[in-house]
Amino acid sequence: MLSITLEQLDAVRDAHARAEFAGLTARAEALERETDALERELDDLCLQAFATRLTDAELAFHLMVYRSLTNLERVGDYAFNVARDLETFAPRARSATLQDALPLARLLSTMIERLSYAFTERDVQAARDVMRLDYEQVDALYEQMQRASLTRLLERPEDTDVALTAGRMARNLERLGDHLVNVAERLEQVILHHSATE
Repeated sequence: MLSITLEQLDAVRDAHARAEFAGLTARAEALERETDALERELDDLCLQAFATRLTDAELAFHLMVYRSLTNLERVGDYAFNVARDLETFAPRARSATLQDALPLARLLSTMIERLSYAFTERDVQAARDVMRLDYEQVDALYEQMQRASLTRLLERPEDTDVALTAGRMARNLERLGDHLVNVAERLEQVILHHSATE
């Protein structure tokens, strides 16, 4: 699921780099459908696993995954919302408005990569990196993007739609980061518990 969201964010960055936003919503929507299907599949697999004899460590890991599925599905929803808004308002926005979203999208891509690594390697430091990046950088970039949107709104009231859309994009990106942190916190607990019982 994380790799699909990473692909959604990569599509956003690629569209900006090419200055070609047509089709971005359709691409993100197709990826979102993949995320939803994978969520249902993983949900079923977790429920099947719960019906078997699991060790304490296996049970803890499966419970963490099961509890995180909603967070991971929401991450995909937020990435889709950003792609849709970007395609809709990019033709009417100045490059500075679009530039505001890119550092946040790049940072969230890094967080997804670190969280994926934390999952596959059971690496507690990688999980903590996700939390640190959110607390130290995502929130600051979100505030910066919101301030820039408000400034543009005050300076150019005729651009109200663009400023409000940029603000909504900032909120979606910030919420995406929050859901990654929720998963990272659960994963950290599971890794630490497993280490303590070995």
